[in-house]
Amino acid sequence: MSSRHPVIAVTGASGAGTSSVMRTFQQIFRREDIKAAYVEGDSFHRYDRAEMKARMTEALEHDDHTFSHFGPDSNLFDELENLFATFGESGTGKVRKYLHDEGEAAPYQQSPGTFTPWDELEPGADLLFYEGLHGAVATDEVDVARHADLLVGVVPVINLEWIQKVQRDKAERGYSTEAVMETILRRMPDYVHYIAPQFSRTHVNFQRVPVVDTSNPFIARTIPTADESMLVIRFARPAGIDFPYLLSMLHDSFMSRPNTIVCPGGKMDLAMQLIFTPMIWRLMERRSSLN
Repeated sequence: MSSRHPVIAVTGASGAGTSSVMRTFQQIFRREDIKAAYVEGDSFHRYDRAEMKARMTEALEHDDHTFSHFGPDSNLFDELENLFATFGESGTGKVRKYLHDEGEAAPYQQSPGTFTPWDELEPGADLLFYEGLHGAVATDEVDVARHADLLVGVVPVINLEWIQKVQRDKAERGYSTEAVMETILRRMPDYVHYIAPQFSRTHVNFQRVPVVDTSNPFIARTIPTADESMLVIRFARPAGIDFPYLLSMLHDSFMSRPNTIVCPGGKMDLAMQLIFTPMIWRLMERRSSLN
């Protein structure tokens, strides 16, 4: 953690909705004139697309049905921890980009599914913003979470997460339902050991809970909408949170526990704006006092 060079990390599994949360933070940064260095979690995968496919084939040949993008064998946890620590100390660090598609790859004259070379962050950022799978990961060897000043978990209930993944992978990647189910099963051990524990280390968790039937996520035709959901917001450190103000602004909301607000799912963006804006103000005030 660093007062001079803050690190904010949004963490959640594939299809959880971390990209939507990132867009809300981008709005706050623009409004408050904050320069953020953006880091995508995909850039800290160990293997590019072709290498990962080969490694997965090799794992299956050895009857290993649990090798996935979620675990330490396929990610650079050491490098991610080093980035958080180095940025916190000096406002610098080494990063690269993962080029998802032709549009991202063309400016670099590379193929989609590859990484750009490692390079230093552009100097002058007010803070580092990470969005991906492992912003709060900790193992016996590394502890990424301890270097972050604000950790945010995005955690749909598991059936909703699966529905979102099935719908996305079928629509955007042309996968069959059976192929997506196979991926979910393969990732489950790493999800249990490396993804789920992160949400006990976060400062704020946003969990979307559908109020429609999601009993069998693999036959769902549509993703439950925000208006068909409730949002559970849990604060690890409720001291200093103005709950009466939040309840007055988030109409039809209530507190289910002393550290938990429940509000309509359609108010997620407003809730994040109300909650994170003052948190970011405090990070920037501490930073200014040291510069």
